[in-house]
Amino acid sequence: MIFIWHAKCSTCQKAKKWLDDNNIEYTLRDIVLETPTEEELTKWINESGLDIKKFFNTSGMKYRELGLKDKLDSMSFEEKVKLLSSDGMLIKRPLIVGEKIIPGFKNYDSLK
Repeated sequence: MIFIWHAKCSTCQKAKKWLDDNNIEYTLRDIVLETPTEEELTKWINESGLDIKKFFNTSGMKYRELGLKDKLDSMSFEEKVKLLSSDGMLIKRPLIVGEKIIPGFKNYDSLK
């Protein structure tokens, strides 16, 4: 399992602690230093069965700066993936990639 995070993110820190406390093994990946590629994101989004909007960090500064709330609906899937892959700070974090794909810190109980 890959745990994609941003070390300065308090939610990511809580999620990492939860994984450690529950003895769940993972490979750590920094979302800024190793931003997921278009190919990775496309695969993960499709495998997750979730709407691509769930992969956007809607509470982030970058999301607000770019005015994405009003733009996403008019963008194609490919345009959204390209945008996500352009800046790790646009991606909802943490992101779990394994048997399940989980954007954000929720539903981790299903990992036990």
